Amino acid sequence: MNGRLRLRALLTGLALGLFLCVFTPFNNAVLGGEPLGGGHFPLAPFFILAWLFVLDAAASRLTRRPPFYSGVELLVVWLMMVLFTAIGYAGLTETFFVNITAPLRFAKDAYRWTEVLGPLLPEAWFPHSPEAVSLLFQGLEGGRDMSVTQVLAAIPWSVWLPPLLVWALFILGAYFVMVCLMALFGRQWVVNERVNFPLLRVPMLMGEALDQKQFGSWWSNRFLLIGLVFTGALHLLNGLHFYYPSVPELPTLVLAGSYFPKFGLFSGFYKLKLYFIPAFVGFAFLTTRQISFSMWFFHLMAGLLFGALYVIGWQLPEAALGTTLGPDLARPENAQTIGSYAIFFLFLIWLARHHLRETVFCMLRPVCGGKPLHKPGFNEPPETWAPPAWPLIGLVLGMAFLMGWCRWFGLPWAGAVLLPMAFMLVVLVTSRLVCQGGLPYFTLTAAPSDGLMGLFGTGIFGSAGLAATAVMQKVLFLDVREAVAPTLFHGAKIGQATRRRNLVLLAIGLSLALAVAVAFATMLYLGHRYGLRELRLDWATQTVLANLENAQRLVDQPAGPNRWLLIYAGFGALVMFALIYCYYKLPWWPLHPLGYLAAYSAGMKILWYPFFLGWLCNHLVLHYGGTSLYNKVRYLFIGLILGDFLMGGAYAIIGLFSSQAYSVFPL
Repeated sequence: MNGRLRLRALLTGLALGLFLCVFTPFNNAVLGGEPLGGGHFPLAPFFILAWLFVLDAAASRLTRRPPFYSGVELLVVWLMMVLFTAIGYAGLTETFFVNITAPLRFAKDAYRWTEVLGPLLPEAWFPHSPEAVSLLFQGLEGGRDMSVTQVLAAIPWSVWLPPLLVWALFILGAYFVMVCLMALFGRQWVVNERVNFPLLRVPMLMGEALDQKQFGSWWSNRFLLIGLVFTGALHLLNGLHFYYPSVPELPTLVLAGSYFPKFGLFSGFYKLKLYFIPAFVGFAFLTTRQISFSMWFFHLMAGLLFGALYVIGWQLPEAALGTTLGPDLARPENAQTIGSYAIFFLFLIWLARHHLRETVFCMLRPVCGGKPLHKPGFNEPPETWAPPAWPLIGLVLGMAFLMGWCRWFGLPWAGAVLLPMAFMLVVLVTSRLVCQGGLPYFTLTAAPSDGLMGLFGTGIFGSAGLAATAVMQKVLFLDVREAVAPTLFHGAKIGQATRRRNLVLLAIGLSLALAVAVAFATMLYLGHRYGLRELRLDWATQTVLANLENAQRLVDQPAGPNRWLLIYAGFGALVMFALIYCYYKLPWWPLHPLGYLAAYSAGMKILWYPFFLGWLCNHLVLHYGGTSLYNKVRYLFIGLILGDFLMGGAYAIIGLFSSQAYSVFPL
């Protein structure tokens, strides 16, 4: 792939990213159209990228000149669009303003948490004007008839800027830590471990075809056309059924739970669903067979474990966990993920031990006058590292800043130190799971604070710390449907294809900083123009209220270490250790530890069947045709991915002009 990266690409990425950052919340919250973001391979950025490839190749062929953008340049444009889209809505602002205005907004609604948590929460986090909060939720009088400049001028910026600046420090500090993690571990994953990035396979193949001037033949590949035609016909028929019910449809969802009993060994499958999503089948096919097999296998085993515990009489009620701040930690057996995350994090550190040791050496070299340290195992660092040690230094400084921020706003020293460390653990493991597992959609089972409270009790945070932790997690870490960190690690893979990696880091830094500022301004504008209560923020409001109510219960009734959470977390740690040992030591071992990490995620309820189909097709193709047949047939699954996203983008455009929109993806 051509390694050029020029200013034109950065400017294009900024322009398209800013547009999506503004338009995504308007489309999702005001128009109620097909979600343009969501997941780790969002719709709008890839839809735009596909057309940029087509137009670039067509213009090059017509003018007989080199393409205006190289393949890697368009990948950087895509990366920037994904970051802007994530921060613009689902990754941050969908819940942010509901979260920071809840203490004032619901103070008069007889919620007990407002009485309990109000005095404990830091004043600097929230606006102090009930009138400004009411104006945000109700909207300006006649705001819908005002111009953009009139609405912006009517916003009481003096009320909003102080808390937004405080939160911007925390958010950008967290993003800086993520960037440092990406820079520190990205080379290890991409070069040393050669991690497969299934979600990047299609964009990178398109970039290679563009640079090699084979884009026309790439699109005319008969397998790719079969996939495109199949998906296009499927969604054309189902879309017509959506708008005209008399037209028959091809179901893409089977409710299989009715075939299983509500009680007994198979009771864990009582709500089983079979989704057929062509793009997700394509991602699973492009994932390694060991991982795709493990994804659906462990999810089904988790359901079987639920029934087995019922049969032996060890089915615990949800109350056994006590009150948690997690997004989906509903049952005690789900707490296995807490222990498995911790062990897998240590495994990632162990795999990178030589790389980290070289990085430490690079950091210490200036102290030693630039001379090598004569110690076993310390080698000269690769010349391509420039600067070699800043990610490690930045990570230490960034973590120190987050710890100081937490301490300043009320957490005890133990909580202020351990909570950011738990955040870092979750971010790194989740990024590996999404990037190597090819998961376009993933949600956490347990929040970072759940593991800490289960291990040490609520006393580690104190009353003020519990209230503060509930708000901080909801701002950035409670829901990773569209997290920033996995996209950053995709950026590490993209950066490996260019000779100017510093420009990729510059593009990422500009995108993160501008996205936060523009996202804040956009949601304030939409709130004052339409009123937040008129926007489609019911899910955000419900989850914020539930989170704060749980925090209030923990403040009222402090708890010590949770016995059952520790038992299941310990069991999860043992299982993960055994899986890692077998995976690393036994070449024939069929299971990958990533499947166990994802087993209890709500996202696997949608993804398990596409992963089963993708694994089955991959297995049959390689078994009967080998790599030669695989290299041909993979274009069929690339066509499934392209067809889903092109049709999804087309229906999203149609949805802008109609009251309802057919949804290609059930997310």
